[in-house]
Amino acid sequence: MSDIVRLEELWKIYRLATTTVPALRSVSLTIRQGEYITIMGKSGSGKSTMLNILGCLDRPTHGKYFIGGQDVSALTDNELSDVRNNKIGFVFQSFNLVQQLTILENIEVPLFYQGMPRSSRRERSRHMAELVGLGDRASHRPRELSGGQQQRVAIARALANDPLIILADEPTGNLDSSTTQDILDLFDELHAGGKTIIIVTHEKDVAAHTERIIVLADGLVKSDARNESAGTRL
Repeated sequence: MSDIVRLEELWKIYRLATTTVPALRSVSLTIRQGEYITIMGKSGSGKSTMLNILGCLDRPTHGKYFIGGQDVSALTDNELSDVRNNKIGFVFQSFNLVQQLTILENIEVPLFYQGMPRSSRRERSRHMAELVGLGDRASHRPRELSGGQQQRVAIARALANDPLIILADEPTGNLDSSTTQDILDLFDELHAGGKTIIIVTHEKDVAAHTERIIVLADGLVKSDARNESAGTRL
C-alpha cells in the first residue's frame, strides 16, 4: 500500500491579540491507502484543527502536508479548492445538503464543479444513490428523508468524485443509536471495498469500528495504535 497522507513536523499556531496558541505541535504521521482511522481527543486537543488541515480548509503554520504525494502546504486558495474537489470526500455531522435540490442533484454537486458533462454526472449520481441504498428516493429532497438517509446522501456525495480519502467529521453525532449503527456498517463496507476513511470523533463506539486510533492531546499525538478487534466487525 502507498502513502495517501503524510504530515511532517506540522504546526498550527493561532495568533491572538497578545499571545499565540499552538493548536498542533510538531505532528508527524502517515496514513496508507485503504486505512480506516479515527482521530480522537477532548475539546481543545487539536482534532478540529487537524480536520481542517487534512481537508485543505486551513494551512499549517510550519511543516508539510502531502496528500497523494502532492505537497499542499503552501498552495493558493484556488489550488486548495481543486485539491478538495478532486482528492477529498467530506461527510459532515449536519449533512450539509442543499435543501432545494433533489437527492440526485445533491450527489452531483462535486461532479458539477469538476466539469463533468450532465449526462455523465447524472449516471454517476444514480449509481452512488444505489450504492448507499437510496436509489428509490433519488427524486426526493432532503427534508423528505430521515437523518440516517440524509447522511447516506452525504456519503454518496463524498464518494461521487472517487476521492483519495473520505474525511468524516462526527458523522453520527446527530443520529440515534440504531441509525448510527447503520451508518457505521456502511463505512465498514466502504473500507472493506478499499476506501481510505478518516473519522474525527469523540465517540468510542465509532472508534471501535476503525482499525487504527489516533488520540490527540494539547496539540500532540498522545497515542497511535492499532485496534486489533476492528477486523471482527467487517
